[in-house]
Amino acid sequence: MWLSDFRIVLPDAVIDRGALRIEHGLIAEIAEQPVEGAAINGEGLTLMPGFIDMHGDMIEREVEPRPGVRMPLALGLRDLDRRLKVAGVTTAYAAVSFNPKSAYGHIRHFDTTKMLLRELKAMRPHLSVDHRVHARFEITFPDALSVVEELIADGTVDLVSLTDHTPGQGQYRDLERHIEAVARTRNLAMEDARAAVAERIEEKSIGAERLDRALRAMAALCRAHDLPLASHDDDSPAKVALMRDLGAVISEFPVTLEAAQAARDCGMTNAMGAPNALRGQSYSGNLSARDAHRAGLLDILAADYHPSAILPAVLELSKADQAGLPGAVRLATANVADALGLGDRGRIAPGHAADLVIADEDGVGHVRASLRAGRVIFSDGTIIGRSAA
Repeated sequence: MWLSDFRIVLPDAVIDRGALRIEHGLIAEIAEQPVEGAAINGEGLTLMPGFIDMHGDMIEREVEPRPGVRMPLALGLRDLDRRLKVAGVTTAYAAVSFNPKSAYGHIRHFDTTKMLLRELKAMRPHLSVDHRVHARFEITFPDALSVVEELIADGTVDLVSLTDHTPGQGQYRDLERHIEAVARTRNLAMEDARAAVAERIEEKSIGAERLDRALRAMAALCRAHDLPLASHDDDSPAKVALMRDLGAVISEFPVTLEAAQAARDCGMTNAMGAPNALRGQSYSGNLSARDAHRAGLLDILAADYHPSAILPAVLELSKADQAGLPGAVRLATANVADALGLGDRGRIAPGHAADLVIADEDGVGHVRASLRAGRVIFSDGTIIGRSAA
């Protein structure tokens, strides 16, 4: 089928009023002018590749919207699927943790997480978005190693990141700021918040030797199974060097410009949150994604905790991107595909999957329809289409 009269965003250019033909779920042909008799007429709307989200924290909240209020897994996963396709996400890596001692321990218990991920895997053929798994391995909780190893062995995991949420480093490197945040969010006096943070630091202290063993064991697992490995919240060139030596190819949410530069210098890809880029600031006071973008150090936009921020973040960054809209779109499409080894998607080009987003660029932008493998999986009624043959 033909999609005609669209502003088509190619990897390095924009066709102002072009057309695209889909055959058997793939992009078969691109024309630089409208065609007659198209199945979908865009009337000048923008057509871009479907967004690929490598880090989305939403799955736990969909399954358990309030602490202790557990919804049926099938319901939560279906709701997550809807939320993603409405935001233009066609490939999504659900970022899940394995740490029952975390603030979200009620949902991150080993058995609960395994059940959740296996249900997601079983439901994949019945969901609209291509759902994959991003296992977040908390390096100060090595007991999770055997659980992640089991899930990797049975093919459930597609991406691993090495995380450390110990107060005083990474995301929480500004210890006083973190203590103030704990006092505010938990309604504690400052001395009580300080004591709680100190207890948290002690709880996460496992010793350098045990920590090194856990890091190297997980890195070896990823190498053995050919899984991409990411670091998380890199706060210094020294930490970046350690993560790179372990085999990390992506630096997720670097918290300083120096760390982002170090990651770039050693060949790693920098990923930051779309909400950060849209707002122009990190909610935890760390590196702004816009500052990283201005410095030429931003490679990937991830949903983080808010998938609907991807499109408006792309539009915002396009204003300053050296390559304009195509450059900003690559942050949520081609660059992600390249970093994760997804050679069949992320670009509007012949032979690639017809995973597409139809949007307007008014204000924060609006996703009007999403297609996966040529099939309309979401439409707000502006565009009415039919599946490809």
